[in-house]
Amino acid sequence: MGMKFSEVVQALGHTGATNLTTHAEHNPEILGVAAIDEASPGLLSYVDGGKFAAQVATTQASALILPMDETLQAQATERSIAWIATKQPRLVFAQAIALFYKPYQLPAGIHPTAVIDPSVTLGQDVAIGAHVVIQAGCTIGNGVCIHPNVVVYPQASVGDRTVLHANCVIHERSQVGANCVIHAGAVIGSEGFGFVPTAEGWLKMEQSGITVLEDGVEIGCNSAVDRPAVGETRIGRYTKLDNFVQVGHGCTIGQACAIAAHTGLAGGVQLGNRVILGGQVGVSNQTKIGDGAQAGAQAGIHSDVAPGEVVVGTPAIGYKLFLKVSAIMNRLPDMHQTVKRLQKQIEGSQADRG
Repeated sequence: MGMKFSEVVQALGHTGATNLTTHAEHNPEILGVAAIDEASPGLLSYVDGGKFAAQVATTQASALILPMDETLQAQATERSIAWIATKQPRLVFAQAIALFYKPYQLPAGIHPTAVIDPSVTLGQDVAIGAHVVIQAGCTIGNGVCIHPNVVVYPQASVGDRTVLHANCVIHERSQVGANCVIHAGAVIGSEGFGFVPTAEGWLKMEQSGITVLEDGVEIGCNSAVDRPAVGETRIGRYTKLDNFVQVGHGCTIGQACAIAAHTGLAGGVQLGNRVILGGQVGVSNQTKIGDGAQAGAQAGIHSDVAPGEVVVGTPAIGYKLFLKVSAIMNRLPDMHQTVKRLQKQIEGSQADRG
């Protein structure tokens, strides 16, 4: 169902979008959203500057969300494209998507094939899908949505309005906060990788600790957050994990962090607040990464990272140093030939003196 452009602007204001400047020579019907290079008439798109800015001159979109750039705004006006200007086009576009798309939601109620222990405390308006198993002593908050085949082990708790997608597992005594999303196949509170070497082999160290996810945490598909031998593994509020992320036993992750796919944190790693780790980053045991630090894709982090520092490479080094090293790397073949010539000259000079 479409909305008039003016209605879209009004609805964005209700979602919290502020300081919007708008222009429309007419009031087009907006049927949905699309990327600017794929948009057709009736759709809303956005430009955040950079390489897509040139597409303002060619896009078929009926409306655009633009940065505070008078040149782009003038181009859109000249082409009779309605536009919204903001300092955060991508954020406003995200809010616009939510106006037209609502993710699938299980209807409230309990599927007859679900197995729920009589001791479980269920909140109001819960939705529990087919073949869900919730074991003894669990607490499920109000408005929780549990998709098919989820298993919740004993004594676990799930906060209000949290969504557990199909086939995820919440292990015993885990604490999942409110407004969390656990995606399909993820495992929360599984046993940490704890073994002690002996003469006969590896002795299993029981993992008696717990895993805690604070409010607003999102865990991607097939990720694992392990519980420790003692104490807790904790992920701070509003932190987001991508797919295939491994969080080892006893890790502490701060608030509002973002961790991309295939990243692995070994045991006891500590991340501050607002840390960003790119894809396939590896962090070794007991390493501390300070507030606001960032690591580029495939960085191998073996020592502490200071707050605000940006590191790349393996072993990870500061970004500015990495750029210098990379520039030298490109020159290494020529430098190697130069060294060989110098060696021959030195050897020749020594032979002449001999």
